[in-house]
Amino acid sequence: MAKKTSLTASYDALPLLVRIIIQIVGGVVVGGAWRIARYFETKNIVTLIVGILVTFTGVGNVVAWILDLVTLIMNGRYTLFVD
Repeated sequence: MAKKTSLTASYDALPLLVRIIIQIVGGVVVGGAWRIARYFETKNIVTLIVGILVTFTGVGNVVAWILDLVTLIMNGRYTLFVD
């Protein structure tokens, strides 16, 4: 039987260049969706709240998109408001 991996772990396992391209093209939705999926894995309420705000607010989308892109390039993963 194949080892079951989480959705966020599968995304994090992608090559960095692919994740950067995904972030540039669809990061407005991906960052929030990633945080919401991460909540279901860790049950950290802050991650859920930020995920909802990032996904469903206009200005929050753009700000989070830029911050997620910068942290992804610098650290290789999302680091802001993630458990």
